[in-house]
Amino acid sequence: MPKDSPNAMRDTVILPDLLDLTGAAIAPAEAMLDKATEALREMVTDEGRVSATLIEAHQGAAHGLAWLATYVESLRQMQKWAERVRDAGKFGEVEQLIHQIAFSEYLWQIYGGIQMNQGEIVRLQDMGLSQDDMRALMAPEVMTLTQQGNTQAARVRLVELMQERAAEITVGATGLDDELEMIREQFRRYALEKVEPFAHDWHLKDELIPMEVIGELAEMGVFGLTIPEEFGGLGLSKASMVVVSEELSRGYIGVGSLGTRSEIAAELILAGGTDAQKDHWLPRIASGEILPTAVFTEPNTGSDLGSLRTRAIKDDNGDYRVTGNKTWITHAARTHVMTLLARTDPDTSDHRGLSMFLAEKTPGTDDTPFPSEGMTGGEIEVLGYRGMKEYELGFDNFHVKGENLLGGVEGQGFKQLMKTFEAARIQTAARAIGVAQAALDQGMQYAQDRKQFGKSLIEFPRVASKLAMMAVEIMVARQLTYFSAWEKDNDRRCDLEAGMAKLLGARVAWAAADNALQIHGGNGFALEYKISRILCDARILNIFEGAAEIQAQVIARRLLG
Repeated sequence: MPKDSPNAMRDTVILPDLLDLTGAAIAPAEAMLDKATEALREMVTDEGRVSATLIEAHQGAAHGLAWLATYVESLRQMQKWAERVRDAGKFGEVEQLIHQIAFSEYLWQIYGGIQMNQGEIVRLQDMGLSQDDMRALMAPEVMTLTQQGNTQAARVRLVELMQERAAEITVGATGLDDELEMIREQFRRYALEKVEPFAHDWHLKDELIPMEVIGELAEMGVFGLTIPEEFGGLGLSKASMVVVSEELSRGYIGVGSLGTRSEIAAELILAGGTDAQKDHWLPRIASGEILPTAVFTEPNTGSDLGSLRTRAIKDDNGDYRVTGNKTWITHAARTHVMTLLARTDPDTSDHRGLSMFLAEKTPGTDDTPFPSEGMTGGEIEVLGYRGMKEYELGFDNFHVKGENLLGGVEGQGFKQLMKTFEAARIQTAARAIGVAQAALDQGMQYAQDRKQFGKSLIEFPRVASKLAMMAVEIMVARQLTYFSAWEKDNDRRCDLEAGMAKLLGARVAWAAADNALQIHGGNGFALEYKISRILCDARILNIFEGAAEIQAQVIARRLLG
């Protein structure tokens, strides 16, 4: 057979002894992370202690370290995924190509520069490493992968296989067990039938997700997915929550996010509530009888929750009166209860004076969105993520029962909230995967259908390469997210892993949406095409639940100790 025939090229696309190569490439990457961590620690240490001031002074390097650690952890988890699917007899050509391309690309970026976003690239020398330090990355296995792993031939072949296996739910085996895959299939079917055909219309008309959909999700157990059975929930794992959020968000991020409100409220009550509060609230949240919303952020505070000014003053009856303003409150109008963070100690100006309340309210209507006395609100018009709407809220002597102080003790609000961050960020990473997958779905379909110069767009190598990299990075983000969920399910601290999953997932979603729109060309800029909505929806993922910069800062501080 001639060397340049398509079949000959295909036979040499996948590197021999692939898992041995990738397994051996992890140690040099880990060594580089260790060197970078030590180099940066020297830069930010003052009088024997890591200094927050110096971390801020070297913020680009610190955030770069967070990204480097995220890449190294991604490689570890991809190797574990590959070994898992191999042992299950599912490490086929698609999975091998995904694995090989992922390692090649991420190793190259570690050496040459990691793309934190479109305009910011962090390099190893930014973290204090010399050229001699960097040469330690040039192990034979790394060199082979970087030089031969992510080729145009590999990417084109992956897309050929993606077209052949279009009926499969995901590009490549996920490595999950049969039970979780059954859950995925159930919610993918639901999204295809009840969400995806209508989501774009909801978006264009800026409509709330119909209550019929919320009722159906309640019947399917979405709002009580991880709530223990003793409180009326299904008692399933965080991994199951990831799969459900992923597939619902693939249909529409608004629907995928409905469960987030219940997840946050349930986490708060389970971790910090009294027995009476658990008995009262959790069954109602699990059944969907009541819908919660999270009321934390204030104007001009953003991620600085410690500086919140909304105050809750205790009256003579032991109840509280809340006064202040909140903003970016999702799904505020038609919910029944607010997890409301307010300052109960007026003599404090940091997190120590904050308390959490389960503040009851009357659900609103289109004509009267906020009927409760002492509470007003107005909609914030937004680019995307519209299905639940965003609001500014005002409280003026708003009444909250004393029994609804979470945990019954003042001053615990910030600590209680911190305990929910792991699950919230895992859930956000899952939503990001779903949005990225939706972008891939739209980009792939358009590339197949659209003809230019006598052939489909997908036959052009750069178009195929875009689609291939979407599929590869979705799998990387997916494995990092599953890992963080498994850590949470095993009661291990996972704020670092959850933060990494959210950090990477948000970037992957935005890149996928942007590239899928590029494949659409001018049509992608037209509101009638779904990809225009997906691009708008993807943009929020780098902002909420901790902006990318805040996320990187938190990761860096953990790494530096």
